[in-house]
Amino acid sequence: MNGLDYIKLGKQALWLFIIVGAAIFIVSAIEQKEASPVQGVFVNIEPLDKEDLLITQEDVLLSIDRSFGVQLEGIQIANLNVARLEKVLEEDPFILDANVFVDAKNYVNITIEQREPIMRVVDNNGLNYYLDKRGFKMPLSKHFTARVMVVTGNLPPYTPDFLEKDNHGLKDLFELTNTILNDEFLNAQVEQIYVSNTRELVLNPKVGAHKILLGKYEDIDQKLEKLIIFYKQALPYEGWNKYKTINLKYKNQVVCEKR
Repeated sequence: MNGLDYIKLGKQALWLFIIVGAAIFIVSAIEQKEASPVQGVFVNIEPLDKEDLLITQEDVLLSIDRSFGVQLEGIQIANLNVARLEKVLEEDPFILDANVFVDAKNYVNITIEQREPIMRVVDNNGLNYYLDKRGFKMPLSKHFTARVMVVTGNLPPYTPDFLEKDNHGLKDLFELTNTILNDEFLNAQVEQIYVSNTRELVLNPKVGAHKILLGKYEDIDQKLEKLIIFYKQALPYEGWNKYKTINLKYKNQVVCEKR
């Protein structure tokens, strides 16, 4: 074996020593971190429009305490199951998504994405709840009352799979709410949907004391288009309080009852 071979072996041994040493250092650092305690918990809740919060930092921490039976601060990092913590938080009806990580200073960082309600249901049986953008049922918040479409009257009961069913009254109302919300003009005009005992729909406007009679949930796009045309072309001249009802049930007609 010549000198070059010894130099090559020496370099290989050196690199092996460095790799083994680095691995030992990394394992030791991981073990030290896992044995160290959580220093604190930071909760960041992403607000809805206008900085609205349906759930607070205190609510999140209380939920963690109840689920784990212990405060996170002070427990060993090794005993912190991040995946389980995220799952527990996402079981809260106000939370759509929870992202948890432990930073270099041993602080647990929790970022919360709230569910966004689009519809409030108040039925004849006394039930009162929100539906979010995905049709998920949410309770009312003790911190904030969301200004969303209100649906009242003779409503079918909520079931988690209502959006998958055909001819489901709650699905019709959910779709109607989304249609109104997605139209800038209608969204500015309509604030409530009422369902009669015969399953006919009545809209209550934000401006004016009239009722808008939609009838059954059929030909909705055509009915709403008639309403937009009537609002833009007739009401500015007739006045918002001239009519008692605006009836959109009949094809190609808008029938109004004066006060």
